[in-house]
Amino acid sequence: MLQDVVWLFLLAPAILIPIFAGVGLYRPILRYADESLLYTIVFGVSVGILAMMAVWVFLREGLVPRSSWVICWLVLTALVGGGRLLLRRYLRRRFRSNTARTPVIVYGAGEAGAQLVNALRYGSGFEPVVFVDDNPRLWGSVVLGMKVWAPAKLHRLITRHEASLILLALPSTSHRRRREILEMLAGLPARVMALPTLGELTSGARRIDEFREIDVQDILGRDSVQPNEAFLRARVTGQSVMVTGAGGSIGAELCRQILVLRPRRLVLLERSEFVLYSIEQELNAMLDNMGWPPIELVPLLGSVLHQQRLQGVMESFEVRTVYHAAAYKHVPIVERNPLEGVYNNVFGTLHAAQAASAAQVETFVLVSSDKAVRPTNVMGATKRLAELILQGLAGEGGGTRFCMVRFGNVLDSSGSVVPLFREQIRKGGPVTVTHPDVERYFMTIPEAAQLVIQSSALAQGGDLFLLDMGEAVRILDLAQRMIALSGLTIRDDSHPEGDIEIQFTGLRSGEKLREELLIDADDLPTEHPMIRRAHEEHQPWSAISDCLKRLDAAGRRFDYPLVRLILQEAVAEYRPENGIEDWVWRAESRKTVTELAS
Repeated sequence: MLQDVVWLFLLAPAILIPIFAGVGLYRPILRYADESLLYTIVFGVSVGILAMMAVWVFLREGLVPRSSWVICWLVLTALVGGGRLLLRRYLRRRFRSNTARTPVIVYGAGEAGAQLVNALRYGSGFEPVVFVDDNPRLWGSVVLGMKVWAPAKLHRLITRHEASLILLALPSTSHRRRREILEMLAGLPARVMALPTLGELTSGARRIDEFREIDVQDILGRDSVQPNEAFLRARVTGQSVMVTGAGGSIGAELCRQILVLRPRRLVLLERSEFVLYSIEQELNAMLDNMGWPPIELVPLLGSVLHQQRLQGVMESFEVRTVYHAAAYKHVPIVERNPLEGVYNNVFGTLHAAQAASAAQVETFVLVSSDKAVRPTNVMGATKRLAELILQGLAGEGGGTRFCMVRFGNVLDSSGSVVPLFREQIRKGGPVTVTHPDVERYFMTIPEAAQLVIQSSALAQGGDLFLLDMGEAVRILDLAQRMIALSGLTIRDDSHPEGDIEIQFTGLRSGEKLREELLIDADDLPTEHPMIRRAHEEHQPWSAISDCLKRLDAAGRRFDYPLVRLILQEAVAEYRPENGIEDWVWRAESRKTVTELAS
């Protein structure tokens, strides 16, 4: 019997090799092969056995028992598949032994964690050693050859595997849960990094293995409220929209989000040539990727101080909505350059608003600041006076709806504390905090811009909107968390062997311990849960106009004491805590004193 079928086994390679080649069994590089190789093997062997059965039936009489063909299928699958799997395992182990790889712990044994482990095994400089997961049902199970442990075992796992890095594979986790996990990981002797967000992964913007530093948004972020699409589109979609200060942190984000809402035209006004070029390039790239009907981009160099130019721009491009984000916002710099702050923040708003009114713009939105509430610095006083200007103009009637949106600090904006801390940590410290008790409200730039756009849909005229900033954050706590999540320790008297020292530098000129959003405790809800409408006292336009004339005259004479006095008259809550800080005024004062003394 065996002699009768020997010829078939000799003929088998001639049958199987072309079939295996046809199904693609010889194409995969074994070290990178995944589970799809098993399907290819099973399919190829099955087709090969069926072909051999057909040859046998065609050339010989009688039938071979079906059990023989089943045994043949099993043996052939084991030989073809087992050999390749063993070789793949050998090649991977050899590659890892020849490559310096950092042991890492993967937090999250779900789909994202499994994809990450597979990606890391294919040639990265990292070696995943164990999974950690919150789900008790997974504890003790094995995923991709790695055991899943409870988070409580992390410290022991870090020591056992000498792991210096924890990767968070939790792209869809809520901000609240992510923050809780990060607080738990902060005390561990390992650096923490995260996968891209679910939105970045699904959009294709980033790959699963492009993990990132823990962002301050992960530490302070909150679950976002679903935006109201009708509010977003009301003043933007199909219309001509203008953004002043288009290259700044808020202005640029407004441009990005407005573009997604498909305006007919987007006018960008910016005084800095470089940042105007940068945002134009970015927006053009967005348009190329969107593949939509063309949206007209109009990048303009210009200053909000040139009212005639502004009016001409608004009329020429039929602007219907203006988002006025142009302003000086850095407190110490404006404190030392008060006249520039006054002209840009106060008269820039005045000229832009009057140009909008003359050009029959429908809606004008001022991006304001929590520093406008009971200000102790020039920047805050100028922002509050800008609010009063719009309220005064709204009271005069006319076709333009003026409104203001007041909110606190935005995360990672230019000049904010977050990039400063990040850079200080990267350099090994020290991390500088002005005061142990200083607190600030924080919001992400995209969330703030989105809420500003939605606020414009609620405007009726003279409205002052407040954005829900959540709870105030102690800056010292923020610094401590950023240090801990970098895998470093704080050096102080109780821990002299720590990595990074925190130094207290004292409050800067005009800086407050705590910021507020309301002057009077009187605000009302709106149709949006994150936006409230404030009711605060304001002045008639006649009073504001007279004040502005005197302020302009004093500024043109460089009469710094009178400028400060007029600001205090216009903004009743303004209480400067220091003397005049202007560099030029102080230099002239010293020169005068020297001349008198001589």
